Amino acid sequence: MRMKGRTRFLIKNLLKGLLGLAVIIIIYTLLQKYAGFDVFMDYISQWPLIVYTVFIISEVVFGIIPPELFMIWSIKSGAFEAYALDVALLAIISFMAGVLGFFIGSYLKKALPTFFEKYVLKYKKTLKRYGGLLIFVGAVTPIPFSAVCMLVGSTHYPFGRFAIIASARFLRFAVYAFTIYQFN
Repeated sequence: MRMKGRTRFLIKNLLKGLLGLAVIIIIYTLLQKYAGFDVFMDYISQWPLIVYTVFIISEVVFGIIPPELFMIWSIKSGAFEAYALDVALLAIISFMAGVLGFFIGSYLKKALPTFFEKYVLKYKKTLKRYGGLLIFVGAVTPIPFSAVCMLVGSTHYPFGRFAIIASARFLRFAVYAFTIYQFN
């Protein structure tokens, strides 16, 4: 029996996400063991506002830094007494950055119509058809979530549907945070 394209796409990207998490945990473990990473974490924990600012900028600008690093920072710094509270705050920030990305995509389509006509709108039908799946995959895997949100926002995807599907971002943060917690 052959898997349908959507299912294969979803499974493939979920596996990439799990592989990415495993790589981050392995790198973290090696850095902790051989490079004094805990000393660095202790040092930056003195400035949680700066760390949160970097996280916000990263999440708005295509998710440059993996959120898992901020979860590791959170568990190591103890900035909040409850790790779950800190991860919830990070998840809310990430989700809101995706919402902002959605609206930025809508605005950029109007501000740069030639660019969107040439590079994005030729995929409009495909994005409308598979947009929900793309949003879900962007929310739960290492694919840059904000970039996906901008792309989908530029196609006039219905915001209500977008918000519901994008809330899967909270699931990603919960699963990854639990996994990171188990390794610390």
